[in-house]
Amino acid sequence: MTRQARLRRAILASAVLFVASACQQQAVASERMVAAPAAKVRASETPGLKKAIFAGGCFWGIEGIFSHVNGVTSAVSGYHGGMKADADYSTVSSGATRHAEAVKVIYDPSVVRYDELLRIFFSVGADPTLRNRQGPDVGTQYRAALVPLGAEQQKVAAAYLAQIAKSGVWNKPIVTRTESYRRFYPAEGYHQDFMAKNPSHPYIRKWDAPKVQGLARLFPEHYRKAFKKG
Repeated sequence: MTRQARLRRAILASAVLFVASACQQQAVASERMVAAPAAKVRASETPGLKKAIFAGGCFWGIEGIFSHVNGVTSAVSGYHGGMKADADYSTVSSGATRHAEAVKVIYDPSVVRYDELLRIFFSVGADPTLRNRQGPDVGTQYRAALVPLGAEQQKVAAAYLAQIAKSGVWNKPIVTRTESYRRFYPAEGYHQDFMAKNPSHPYIRKWDAPKVQGLARLFPEHYRKAFKKG
């Protein structure tokens, strides 16, 4: 094999490794940030830390957004909607399981309410008009979904989805729905705090860093410059 042929093979292998190690890379237009409306139905939450689960495409970006929100004490990437036996990245990425890449958020409702998290999520995190895809990633595992935990979150989430469907902010039908809670399985360690650990990763720079910039621009009152790890 010539030196040039070996070089071509090395470049190809590197490209394949990059695609396999990231939430998929495809040539599509960048995502559009929107100013989602403030919720008409505000969450009425008791004191103390609360938990919420959001699915919105590749979990790196959703985790990154919420890790920069004041009042969020933890954001963990993981899998929701399937069984423990196949809750691993390679299997979930096949699209053959019921899992969605999701993020479990722990937050202080005295600082940021659940309805405010919903507004942030749909403004800079996920496009509610896309079915089984977000950004460059396609498949049921990249669906956008709300997973209410308890009656109050269910009420607020249902009301907000109905509200944004009538808001006129999006020019396509809202297809995001709520899903009943099934156990959340944390993703592998290398996925946790991925944006903070890999700020120069091409996927992060192209798709996820702009989401955090959108958070800072649209919601300065909620934005925290420091990334909250964990």
